[in-house]
Amino acid sequence: MSRLHIVHTTHYTYARTVSASYNEARMRPANLPGQTVLESRLTATPSTFSTEYRDYWGATVTAFETLTAHDELVVVSESRVDVSPVLLGGATAGWDTLRAPDLVDRMSEFLAVTTATEPDEELRELARAHADGATPQDAALAVCGALREAVEYVPGVTGVHTRAVEAWQARKGVCQDLAHLAAGTLRSVGIPTRYVSGYLHPRTTSAEIGVAVTGESHAWIEYWCGDWFGYDPTNLITPAGHHVVVGRGREYADVTPIRGVYAGGGTSTQQVEVRITQET
Repeated sequence: MSRLHIVHTTHYTYARTVSASYNEARMRPANLPGQTVLESRLTATPSTFSTEYRDYWGATVTAFETLTAHDELVVVSESRVDVSPVLLGGATAGWDTLRAPDLVDRMSEFLAVTTATEPDEELRELARAHADGATPQDAALAVCGALREAVEYVPGVTGVHTRAVEAWQARKGVCQDLAHLAAGTLRSVGIPTRYVSGYLHPRTTSAEIGVAVTGESHAWIEYWCGDWFGYDPTNLITPAGHHVVVGRGREYADVTPIRGVYAGGGTSTQQVEVRITQET
């Protein structure tokens, strides 16, 4: 088990004074098997009102508004979380189970085609080639491996609105793109897959206790074949001690860390910093 201290700061500055802004943030980790939130808080400065609720997908949402004039907005989410590997037992499900009508109905949201994850025919063929003759579990890992081998990790070449097929055609992207690619490609052969948003300590094998490092929001997937199995297609690893789940959904749009609207202000710039410290 490891204890992680996460400080996620988002700083907006505006070209002109903003008269009012309304926002919602999904930055607070979830309490899950293998993940215990010891403390968590989110503050926005300035803010005139805030409230919290649990959204449809289960994520904790902090909704806040600022009804006073402001030239900048700073949002800080700070959490301490104990994380440990989750041991899953039992046999994994075969294709007959995944194709059963009741299972398809129950998992329909994580089998659905979405704008961000929809695969093209080349990706569908890649999925079929790796699924042929393999178990769903082996197929899922093989597809993730093939995607990662083909797609170079290059920050800055894609954005939050980039679709999976666009990253695939460029053969470049970041963790969000690889998670979208894996989700859509696995769904195309009938493996329920959900998009996971959270954090990752970047030094998964060499973290120094008590030393803060620069991290970032991270994305990976969980696929179902008898149980939910987490997998990080960017790093080709199973989450175990350094991944922290914030939210799950069909795609990035379901678990966007922060979004909102404002009146006035003109253009805005955003600076994001994530600092992660392994404490134990």
